[in-house]
Amino acid sequence: MSGKAINYYAGGNTAKGFYDLLASNLQGLESVYIVNGGLGTETSTLMKKLAQTWQEKGYTIELIHSSSDNDSLDGVIIPKLKFAIVDGTAPYTIKPKAPGAVEHYVNLGTAWDTAVLAEHRDDIIEYQQQIDELFTTAHQSFKTGLEIHDYLEEIYIKEMDFEKANKLTNLLIDTIFIGEQSATGSAKTHHRFFGASTPEGVVDFIPNITEGLAKRYFIKGRAGTGKSTVLKKLANAAKERNFDIELYHCGFDPDSMDMLIVRELGVCIFDSTDPHEYFPNRHGDEIVDLYEQTVTPGTDEKYEQEIAEFTNRYKQRMKDGVAYLQEAKVYHDKVAEIYHDAMDEAVVDEIYEQLNEELLKLENR
Repeated sequence: MSGKAINYYAGGNTAKGFYDLLASNLQGLESVYIVNGGLGTETSTLMKKLAQTWQEKGYTIELIHSSSDNDSLDGVIIPKLKFAIVDGTAPYTIKPKAPGAVEHYVNLGTAWDTAVLAEHRDDIIEYQQQIDELFTTAHQSFKTGLEIHDYLEEIYIKEMDFEKANKLTNLLIDTIFIGEQSATGSAKTHHRFFGASTPEGVVDFIPNITEGLAKRYFIKGRAGTGKSTVLKKLANAAKERNFDIELYHCGFDPDSMDMLIVRELGVCIFDSTDPHEYFPNRHGDEIVDLYEQTVTPGTDEKYEQEIAEFTNRYKQRMKDGVAYLQEAKVYHDKVAEIYHDAMDEAVVDEIYEQLNEELLKLENR
């Protein structure tokens, strides 16, 4: 029987530039293969092939998706085998802890026909420059959107009853943990994104990530009503009780949190507002509405005009940012095509076989 696949992002195009959370998800792994030289589609194809092979063998796998290319993977992790294969090219920065003992390098550049690449040198340089400029412009657009969003938050912050918010948070802590300490955890935190701004718009994997959890809390509210603060306090409470947690950052503002999962307890609590708005649809789902419980009644109506103005302005900046990501993807595809045409597929197949052999050794150790 095939194993499960958990999908998420470990890097995102945000209001604070490209934000890298990859290293957090490699902690505790004993074999990490870092792929360099894969500027075409070969890196992702190699990862997908390994993922499919080992998922079909019954292993649970983690698929780390690319926020810059909806069809590509940035990494695959097989937790039971303490194995990962990840993209080591920019914009990721991976700092090896024990090169050769834990981290190993896979050089897809050995499969290049450099004569073919030399023929397209000027095109590659031009396309890469266009990509860099478009990503910079996209990030600036998201940054401007966040600055506008801050004005929206201020409206609700001044109408918040923080005492009620603290009481609600403490009630959630008591309800979720019931005085329990973790039986198996070590207070380990995996930092991730459940969604991201991509060339195809804002994408999330909430249904997949939360599948099988017995209890899901859907936090409703408005900008500035303390959703992220509640999640941070719950995360601290979990760590104090030695639970391993998954902490999912906001793909727009990575300093804010959008979801906490404590798998040992089968519990998650997440920001369920636009652009990742969900509603209860199974037993164990529950809404926690911070607007209703902590904000002065009538706030939406009182500031209706200002709220509409700020909302429209920040959403437009988000749309502009996505449009720049789409344009960058066009140039990315041109670069990928050049490198794909210069690749010796037989060499890539040989690298796959070598990696698969290493996985078999890990399985049989």
